[in-house]
Amino acid sequence: MRLSFLEPLYAEPGPYASVYLDTSRDAEHPERAIALRWQRLRESLSRQGADRTLLNVLEEAVGADAEVPGVHGQAVFAAHGTLVLDGELPRPPEHDSARYSTLPDAMPLVTQHVPEIPYIAVVVHYRGLPTAETHGWVTLEAETGTWPTSTVTPGERLHRRVPVATWHHTSLRLGHRLDEQARRAHADAVIVGGDEWAGNVLVRRLPRTLRDKVVRVGGRTPTETGRALLEPQLDAVFRGHMAAHDWELVQIFIGRRAADGPTTEGLAATVAALQRGQVSALLLNRPPGSSLRLWVGPHPTQLALSEPELISFGVRAPREERADEALVRALVGTGAELVAVPESELTLHEGVGALLRYADPGPPS
Repeated sequence: MRLSFLEPLYAEPGPYASVYLDTSRDAEHPERAIALRWQRLRESLSRQGADRTLLNVLEEAVGADAEVPGVHGQAVFAAHGTLVLDGELPRPPEHDSARYSTLPDAMPLVTQHVPEIPYIAVVVHYRGLPTAETHGWVTLEAETGTWPTSTVTPGERLHRRVPVATWHHTSLRLGHRLDEQARRAHADAVIVGGDEWAGNVLVRRLPRTLRDKVVRVGGRTPTETGRALLEPQLDAVFRGHMAAHDWELVQIFIGRRAADGPTTEGLAATVAALQRGQVSALLLNRPPGSSLRLWVGPHPTQLALSEPELISFGVRAPREERADEALVRALVGTGAELVAVPESELTLHEGVGALLRYADPGPPS
């Protein structure tokens, strides 16, 4: 999973205010509920040292996602009186939280992006006489997205209305159009719902590379405005799976580890590789707990397990920070990817490992 969407967070030095709250619109008087939640978080940030200007900037952003219906959440980050990132969460946070700290509290936002599976969803409906397949219309809707975040930030939809009499011919052309969209999105899967007959015609006319990725789904297909096409079915298809790109990185890690290739495992070895900008992808079985700490300096690669180690690198006045915050900053700052991999697929020493861009030079012969 690429973390380039977090780059605005680190454009300026801290301190940062990081806010996570439930902004669901499925309850009675949602705006009142959101305002009460925010008031508690505002008071907490004030006690932590955030000034009024920063609090006012956050207040303008909190709850401004009124166009997103249903259950969801919001992650808002600000620094030096400026909003730096405002993201929608496909699920409300387990607990509303507000943190004013030197580094942004970005890991909860990252974990809501996991597993970040690219897909294209297609719904086709036949409307016509119940005993004829030559009268009426076929409607097609298609939308690319990245699950699960696209459930609340859906992409642009393709709409087509085609006479049934021309559906066999037109579906061939639409199949190539869908193939182009899927290629641009690097889609792992094509989720097809709606009418069985019209869907079968379309699937048979898709290019083979796309047809092999088709997953047919049933159930109700109408989708609430502002939510992803086939949202309930997407959850059923993708939950518990990894993106194909991430799974490929896991296989590369397993192969390299077996051949003593450029990989590392364990927190100390992985932190050392991050110090050198050597990590191309960090693999985690689970996010580090909030009690795990690292020492950091002002630059992304300045992190260590102890204060003396960082001082030995010439860092003045190191600070002790949460490990998850330090790790995310290091990944974004060095352009490394993050792969969340279940222990059932790959057990890592201390729950952490890395694919390296290059191997350490061996000892001189």
